[in-house]
Amino acid sequence: MARTALAYAALLPNQGINDPAGTAVNTGAGNGHVIARAQPERTLLRVTNTHTAAHTVVVKAGSYPPALAAGQADLTVTVPASGAAFIGPLESGRFLTGDGTLIVEVTDAAHTGTITALRIPGAV
Repeated sequence: MARTALAYAALLPNQGINDPAGTAVNTGAGNGHVIARAQPERTLLRVTNTHTAAHTVVVKAGSYPPALAAGQADLTVTVPASGAAFIGPLESGRFLTGDGTLIVEVTDAAHTGTITALRIPGAV
């Protein structure tokens, strides 16, 4: 299996949006998700977990260049059982890869749920 592409759901300035459906989590080592043309500082990830146990999600460290702080390693966040976690905004200097993508892994095969990439609006 390969990484599943995540498209941004745009948050709108001075407005609201309905809760996006999200993308089913793609589990297993080397799988996960990828955001093309990522904007880490404007990225907020919403990860749900419908399983009865907590699971972790890993935002992979980027590559140098452009990620000058990639040596700070991956970011691992626990998503609670039957719950959700929000991850971000993130730093380009730590998480952006050389091809401009952001990589998120869901490593536990028992993790079920969705992942949504929300783009925070810039200055209006």
